[in-house]
Amino acid sequence: MTFERIQQTKLSDVIMARIEAMIVDGTLPAGQRLPAERDLAQQFSVSRPSLREAIQKLEARGLLDRRQGGGTYVCDNLQQRVAEPLLQLLTQHPESQFDLLEFRHALEGISSYYAAMRGTPADLAAIEAAFANIADDCSVELAQQAQALADFNLRICEASHNVILLHLVRSMQPILLKNIQQNLGDLAHKPGIIQQLHEHRRHIVAAIAAGEPEQARDACHQLLAFIEHALLTSNREQSRIQRSLRRTQIG
Repeated sequence: MTFERIQQTKLSDVIMARIEAMIVDGTLPAGQRLPAERDLAQQFSVSRPSLREAIQKLEARGLLDRRQGGGTYVCDNLQQRVAEPLLQLLTQHPESQFDLLEFRHALEGISSYYAAMRGTPADLAAIEAAFANIADDCSVELAQQAQALADFNLRICEASHNVILLHLVRSMQPILLKNIQQNLGDLAHKPGIIQQLHEHRRHIVAAIAAGEPEQARDACHQLLAFIEHALLTSNREQSRIQRSLRRTQIG
């Protein structure tokens, strides 16, 4: 009888697998700077040469980017590849605003569903804190309000504990942020609209906190449908105003 030889795993490979897992589960997001080499070696309880070898391997695989004198970062190539072409598309074709809203139904609806199913107390606390940062009036600067809303949606996605969904949402943050800001800009002038949107989001948080996946998903769909209807109504109103102005100028 013969036995297969047990292969000894190199320490650098173990470290590399640990860092890879942290990138996959979102603990180390794209663009995140790693702790200093000395601190990271202490956290892993490994030697600095073994850590350095693991980082070199991850750098060769395109997962880490070591910058001269600036530390080591998780590569954000995915975000750049996804965001930049689509941002340009959105700029050139404003009608895609509604296409992105439809896409958000799938993205945010499923995030809310799984957040209600899998969210931990820590996740819920993060969602509630993000919700508290959202203003329910028009007094806050548009860009700041849009960022607070994007952060709120991201916290819900993190609570879904689906790593594919999380990486997709993070890679699309510039696009989603632009869409949110554009929607706010188009709707903020309508009386009471911000308060109505805030109430819709309150229902999403309540459903997630209650652990009700279907209700959380439905509340998310209702919010986005409300935004879409409000935008279409606003566009029709603007068209009527433009026609009225043209008639006045002709007369």
